[in-house]
Amino acid sequence: MKKLLESVGMGLLVVGICGVLRELTGGWFALFGFTRWIIEPIGFLEGRELYAHIVISAFGFAVMCLGGRYEKA
Repeated sequence: MKKLLESVGMGLLVVGICGVLRELTGGWFALFGFTRWIIEPIGFLEGRELYAHIVISAFGFAVMCLGGRYEKA
């Protein structure tokens, strides 16, 4: 369970940071375009993509911390 939570948290953290970088540079990094598939289908987030990516990265960090609290079985 510990490794699963840490892996999911790391994935969310990377996606969130990539999205923040893409939004701050105006889409200059084409490599980070995969983050658009996560945010754009959600209609109420239109115009708030930067904030959504910040929340995703913070949630990923929290999940990683939660995974670190588990003892190895």
